[in-house]
Amino acid sequence: MAYSSLEDAILDLETHGMLYRHQDEVDPNLEMAEIQRRAYEAGAPAILFEKVKGSPFRAVCNLYGTTERTDFLLRKSFKGVEQVVRIKADPSIVLKNPFKFLLAPFAALTALPKKVRSGPVMMRETTIDKLPMIKSWPDDGGAFITLPQVFSMDPADDNLMKSNMGMYRVQLEGNEYETNKEIGLHYQIHRGIGDHHAKAIAKNQPLKVSIFIGGPPAHTIAAVMPLPEGLSELTFGGMLAGRRFRIINKDGYRISADADFCIVGEVYPNATKPEGPFGDHLGYYSLTHDMPVLKVHKVYHKENAIWPFTVVGRPPQEDSSFGDLIHKITGPLVPKEIPGVKEIHAIDEAGVHPLMLAIGKERYVPYGKRKPQELLTTANAILGFGQASLAKYLFIVAEEDAPALSTSAGVEFYKHLLERVDFQRDLHFQTCTTIDTLDYSGTRLNDGSKLVMAAAGDKIRSLGESLPEDLNLPAQFKNPRLVMPGVIALETAKFASHEISQQEFEALNSATIPKEFPLIVVVDDSEFTAKQLKNFLWVTFTRSNPSHDVYGINSFTKHKHWGCKGALIIDARIKPHHAPPLVEDKEITARVDQLALPCLPTSIDSTK
Repeated sequence: MAYSSLEDAILDLETHGMLYRHQDEVDPNLEMAEIQRRAYEAGAPAILFEKVKGSPFRAVCNLYGTTERTDFLLRKSFKGVEQVVRIKADPSIVLKNPFKFLLAPFAALTALPKKVRSGPVMMRETTIDKLPMIKSWPDDGGAFITLPQVFSMDPADDNLMKSNMGMYRVQLEGNEYETNKEIGLHYQIHRGIGDHHAKAIAKNQPLKVSIFIGGPPAHTIAAVMPLPEGLSELTFGGMLAGRRFRIINKDGYRISADADFCIVGEVYPNATKPEGPFGDHLGYYSLTHDMPVLKVHKVYHKENAIWPFTVVGRPPQEDSSFGDLIHKITGPLVPKEIPGVKEIHAIDEAGVHPLMLAIGKERYVPYGKRKPQELLTTANAILGFGQASLAKYLFIVAEEDAPALSTSAGVEFYKHLLERVDFQRDLHFQTCTTIDTLDYSGTRLNDGSKLVMAAAGDKIRSLGESLPEDLNLPAQFKNPRLVMPGVIALETAKFASHEISQQEFEALNSATIPKEFPLIVVVDDSEFTAKQLKNFLWVTFTRSNPSHDVYGINSFTKHKHWGCKGALIIDARIKPHHAPPLVEDKEITARVDQLALPCLPTSIDSTK
């Protein structure tokens, strides 16, 4: 079944018991977001809100709340798309077994966008203030669109295949925006719209932008997908929907005929206004920064339009389903795009870009004692590959040492790495470079550092499975907790400065820390950090900047290479320049408790 609209998909979910209709009025100010977070946490059905306070439109959330539901929505088209991607990665596989790829031609038939004169989205017009003004977190700067498909054309090329469609958040109100006339457009570093915007500025002309909301679920997924060069989001969206992407050209704007809503407008050269704050997917607020302003031209919508939304926050959240899908679809392409790579995996629990795991090959010197060599070449290629270039920590190991190991193996991957890594040799820093726009561990917006940790060869240590009884720590360090084999979390005083931290951690040079514990993480709350693997990943990699926050016992610098002879130390305490973490509003939590929706649990335990 090819969905021609969001309503088609919703009715299909309802028929199969995957949708709950909520008839009572709900408040878009924090309340709907709280419901969505709980729905995701509980693995609840998608929820259709029939009455949204202050808006004539319905809204739906948790559409992609489980991987099973996402797979269900794509069940008719996914295998064909998967086959097309595998053929792109290795065309020879068709010759080897043509009968396995019979769906690929049918998927390709839906790839070419279809130009149409009109469509359901053109039936009605409204204004920005009539849309569901959904605010997700208490300190957000206003209401945001959280599942937009932001579309732009290359100012130098009118070919639809050169267009860009991405998921960039949109602020509908607040700050200095003129009501109904201006909205904020936030796009991060390494995004396709940036190229279009730069070309428009060079021509000293406004960039026409269309924001699609709703439509077939596959269109939303296409907007978030990091596609390889040469594959248009419209092409991919058509194949994934099992139906050609229909595009209207009106007043110079391109409009998705099947979208529920479409906001069109122009971004003028160098026109910016403060945007944010916004509770983001690293689990912290992204703060207020000057971002492009969209001058609104029209807001179109279909009859009985439905507003889809999600909530991002400390992972995992609903957008984690997108991450799973990205790995499924793009996984076969990676070894072809980056020779020597078996697989890569951006770790969702760590906020995606802060930590990436990779498995490569180590073939440069197949004789003698093995050490990372080809892995370092591969690591540089990964850090130059699309959005993988935003990785802050990259841990890479050799396939030959454990052929069955996967980057999704959790603790087993980290154990394998820590058993083999040599901190005197295998740490490689990049300083004064770019990191994710949403990552505030660096010194300024987009500025930070990277650390490649590579491991190849035989084990050089066994890892401690329990805290040693004779752990002798300086007085200022306390509450040691075992996070996983080989990893200890410690507490010390709150962060004061990097100079003081250097002095604090030098005191650990005299500590009795067995070699079975090669990694020490200094945190504000060691019990919380050690409670679950996801806590360790979130705290450690979202709260540290490698160049500033990585230390070592008996560290040294030789010919500009930094290493340490003892344990590696990561300072993962909260720093004054960090963005604040996301915390629910207690009054809203109590109010949602009283709603007693049958598909939801009571308040979420935020200490997990």
